[in-house]
Amino acid sequence: MKKVIYILTVLCWTVFNVNAQEARPNIVLIVADDLGFADISLHGSKQINTPNIDQLAFDGVLCTEGYTSAPVCSPSRAGFITGRHQVKFGYDNNLGGNQPGFDPEYLGLPLSEKTIATRLKDLGYKTALIGKWHLGSLPKYHPTKRGFEEFWGYTSGGHDYFIAKENGKGYKAPIECNYKTPQKLSYITDDKGDECVDFIKRHKNEPFFLYASFNAPHTPLQATEADLKLFSHIEDKERRTYLAMVHRLDINIGRITETLKKEGLYDDTIIMFISDNGGPVNHNASVNAPYNGQKGILFEGGIHVPYIVSWPKVLPKGKKYTQTVSALDFAPTMLVAAGGEITEDCQFDGVNLVPYFTGINKKLPHEELMWKFTISAAYRKGKWKLVRLPDRMPALYDLSKDVSEQHNVSLKYQKKTEEMLKELGQWDVTLPHPVFLEGAVWKKRQLDLYDAKYQLEQPKNPKVK
Repeated sequence: MKKVIYILTVLCWTVFNVNAQEARPNIVLIVADDLGFADISLHGSKQINTPNIDQLAFDGVLCTEGYTSAPVCSPSRAGFITGRHQVKFGYDNNLGGNQPGFDPEYLGLPLSEKTIATRLKDLGYKTALIGKWHLGSLPKYHPTKRGFEEFWGYTSGGHDYFIAKENGKGYKAPIECNYKTPQKLSYITDDKGDECVDFIKRHKNEPFFLYASFNAPHTPLQATEADLKLFSHIEDKERRTYLAMVHRLDINIGRITETLKKEGLYDDTIIMFISDNGGPVNHNASVNAPYNGQKGILFEGGIHVPYIVSWPKVLPKGKKYTQTVSALDFAPTMLVAAGGEITEDCQFDGVNLVPYFTGINKKLPHEELMWKFTISAAYRKGKWKLVRLPDRMPALYDLSKDVSEQHNVSLKYQKKTEEMLKELGQWDVTLPHPVFLEGAVWKKRQLDLYDAKYQLEQPKNPKVK
């Protein structure tokens, strides 16, 4: 009798596991590079229509209070690819050339950190990175050593949109690919779209994780002639080119979602969309309205970004979620959805967002968020936001009344300022030293950005009088 019970138990467990394997969703992480908060129609843009990005929100959850963990590319990516606040493992700076006194062997995502790609691969997912890596160029940091079975792209922080040379350097470096001979570039946003579509088709019968890492609309400002004509009414050349690049990004996001639909995968695929940081308005003509600031600094314009999560089979459609969430929440959300377990060893700083989106968990995902980036630090606690800089008194903003951070109320609420400054400092001193530094010239440049004036309203459409 015991033997029969044992056999039945094993059979039931096997069936459960098989069903669980079959039920696991596919996961697609779509990352725009340097996209302005204001520059999608979902957020009220009067100059560009982004129907495919918008549709993700209509089919899922739009997070109105979505943040990245850093205001620049590399540390932001180190955060969301691990689910851990990158400053906790010394990733305080942007990844660039090595500085005197530092070991160049540490120029990359520390090997002590496990990526979500590795965790999903361990759970039987097929994993691919299409596009930008920017987490280390040495062989030990290569994406194929960090959980990605397939890679088409480049390990640096950016690339030319039209040209890749066999012996090229920097933005004209050759495209790497470990599963075929890479094609000659046509327009890199389209080429990335091609590879994403191809990956989905090849792996449609097994669970997969696709990291669609676009470089649009990061500089260089390069667009196709056809797309530029669509925005010929925009007088400013840089703005015209930027909008054309965002348009082409939206088209290729649409190609990804349309392929998922044609293959019958869309409803049970988690799609997460975000920009890795705010738009660098002084470089690519982006707009972060209504937020003050830009890429590189910790005002809202540098870290408050477009943030969408779609999973039609599970999540409510067309929901606006107004509580504070972080890009650090992506990894734990993916892991649990894939059938994994969040253990103490994960040391995640993010949370699984699904129970919050569905209303099962009524609490706040985050009571507070903290940032540290080179010379600056910031702390959001409820409606309050504190910004700390090296050359002035700390600034305090009430975001419930002042989303554009125009009214420093630190003296009016001195006790709150002192309380938050102390809490931020106590967190700061627990952090390790940076494992690498970017060039010292960036410190002054970042400081200057805090004093610049930013566009806080949506730009008008010249076609509308």
